[in-house]
Amino acid sequence: MSRQLHINVNILNAGVFGGSWRFPNTDGTASYRIEHYTSIAKKAEEAKLDAVFLADSPLLDPSIKHRTGNNLEPTTVLARIAAQTERIGLIGTLSSSYNDPAELARRLGDLDHVSGGRFGWNVVTTAGSVAARNFGRTSEPEHASRYRRAAELTERVIADWAGRTQFASPQGRPVVVQAGGSSDGRRLASRVAEVIFSADQDLDHARAFRTEIRNGAAEFGRGPEEIVVLPGLSTVVGSTEAEAKARRELLDDILPDAYARNRLAGQLGISLDGRRDDETIPTELLVQPDEAGGSQSFYRVVKEIIEKERPTLGRLLKKLSGGGGHRIVVGTPEQIADDIETWFRAGAADGFNVMPDVLPSGFDDFADHVIPELQRRGLFRTEYDGTTLREHLGLGLPAVPAAAHERHLLDPYQEGQVISS
Repeated sequence: MSRQLHINVNILNAGVFGGSWRFPNTDGTASYRIEHYTSIAKKAEEAKLDAVFLADSPLLDPSIKHRTGNNLEPTTVLARIAAQTERIGLIGTLSSSYNDPAELARRLGDLDHVSGGRFGWNVVTTAGSVAARNFGRTSEPEHASRYRRAAELTERVIADWAGRTQFASPQGRPVVVQAGGSSDGRRLASRVAEVIFSADQDLDHARAFRTEIRNGAAEFGRGPEEIVVLPGLSTVVGSTEAEAKARRELLDDILPDAYARNRLAGQLGISLDGRRDDETIPTELLVQPDEAGGSQSFYRVVKEIIEKERPTLGRLLKKLSGGGGHRIVVGTPEQIADDIETWFRAGAADGFNVMPDVLPSGFDDFADHVIPELQRRGLFRTEYDGTTLREHLGLGLPAVPAAAHERHLLDPYQEGQVISS
């Protein structure tokens, strides 16, 4: 069989756009009810997607004042989805900065077992002072320390899974997913990740990123076949190009300005207070990505847009649509399929982590019209070949990291202080 796409859907509250909850005929509070997630997951399974994906942060996001948020803990939601589906993969985000490895190994291993081997763990290092304060800290830990802990914690969890003698996974152990694009994040991906979520606006940069990750994996004794790279892709689908553009324009119009400004200010680490929409952001205010706090992946993407396009603040806010910097494709099902095929055949992606503009309507459009177009082109499955997430992704079972149990797990807030098992 020829190489085929891997596609997940990100169930991100009411949709990835900042104003999605205000879109006509959309229930802005649906993400507070479990049926929102289970119905989208069932639709994704009917479309034969690889997995559903849930983002998460261990905090109450202050932006809740301007838009709905992710409101239910991922493993709780995925357990319910597992009970109402049979094949679709289940990927959940859980912090490596604020969780205990033994507890994570048991909770996620049990979910993988009861789901029939369909679980994947998205390993993240939690940035931001809001989460830090939620755990009694005054500020977030230093970037490199977070990633050192993430690598050690992940290897310990993998070793615990591999050592299970009861409630073993039908797929061997859960799939490890990672989403960091900083230099530390790329090294972590090469070291432990099997699926990498990335953020990229440029095809050539995405292709170079995928090559770098695969080459980096070889340094850790891994093969390129052990790596699946899935850039984020936001979609706005219309039956005609004009209809798709009108939908995008409406989404831009209903974007809460305060939300968009606060999110951008947080990403860039600068204040936007008093800056007019018709002003540009001075490039001298921007540090190099590896010097930035928070998410360096999204910082890099936004910094490149500012430097290359020199947009006004108002135009930049609309270009990002209140999102994190993932690429947005607007068009007919055929045009969106063209874009997906171009990136796939160019070696820039093994598939995509799709983030519809509005949920559920935007995903309905994608599943009902874009997926069939990809199937007609022979780029996407028409039936599942297996039952586990590893089988969907075409992944084998990698070796367990050597001596993972013997390593000390560092507290990222106090370098040198270890956390015992």
